[in-house]
Formats: sequence, structure tokens, C-alpha cells
Amino acid sequence: MRQVLFAAALLACPQLGLAQELGVDRTYVRGCFAATEVGEIYPSCLGQAATACQALPGGSTTIGISECIQAETVEWDAVLNEEYKATQSALADMDRQGVIAGMVRTDALRDAQRAWIAFRDADCGARYAIWQDGTLRTIVGANCHLTMTAQRALELRDMRGQ
Repeated sequence: MRQVLFAAALLACPQLGLAQELGVDRTYVRGCFAATEVGEIYPSCLGQAATACQALPGGSTTIGISECIQAETVEWDAVLNEEYKATQSALADMDRQGVIAGMVRTDALRDAQRAWIAFRDADCGARYAIWQDGTLRTIVGANCHLTMTAQRALELRDMRGQ
């Protein structure tokens, strides 16, 4: 009930919200991606941008932590989309050289990516549901999306052998 009242108060009085919008420095994410070696999917730099964001005013609250994690996820998602396009392009070049037994590489990657998105959303949804009785559920759900998105970006890069 208190959460509903607090949410209603925020809607009625937006000045009760955060003093500044929380965000991350995208260079942390780009640097983390660039420094991660092929085959590594749990880089120690993952989450650094969100951690720095949490030092901002309002960043240490449950809502702030979640917003910071989500902001880093947005950056990793941009990297993921770039890596998906680059991998699709590399596979299209391979497909132009020949397709064996009707297995089109670009179609296979597209299908895998769609299945991965469904899996990520379901898996993170399950984690959120497990913690549904606690305020940490938003952090758990957001962290799941961050981790899985970063891992997939690295996996896509690694598919090209770079």
C-alpha cells in the first residue's frame, strides 16, 4: 500500500522525484567491450558504468540502482545491435560464397537471435517473479537483463572470430 501511495505522490508531484536524471558514461561500456578478450563472457568491468552512476545523487536508492543498471543495459544493447549487424554482414558474405544443404547462415543467426531474446526475457522475468515479494526484484530483473545483454554482445562478436 505504501508503494502505491508513494507512486501516486510521484505522479502528482514530480518534484519529489530524483533531482537529476541518472545515466552512465558510455565510454565505460565501450571500453569494457573493447578490453574483453575473445571467449570471455563475464568481464570484471561489467557493471562499472552502473556503479559509477550509483554514486550520483539518488543513485543509491533501490529505484536509483535499478535505473543505473538499466542505463548501462541500454549502452550494452547498442553494442549488441552493432555486433548483430556486423555478424549478419559477415555471414551474408559467407552465404554469397555458397550455401550447403539449404542452411542459410543469416537466417540461422536471425532465428537464434529471436530465440535468445525470448529466452532472455523469460529468464529475467522468472528471476523477477522469484523476488516478487521484495524490493530487490527490480534490481535482480535489471541486473539479469544487463548481464545477458552484455554476454550476448560478446558472443556475437566472438562468432566472427574477432
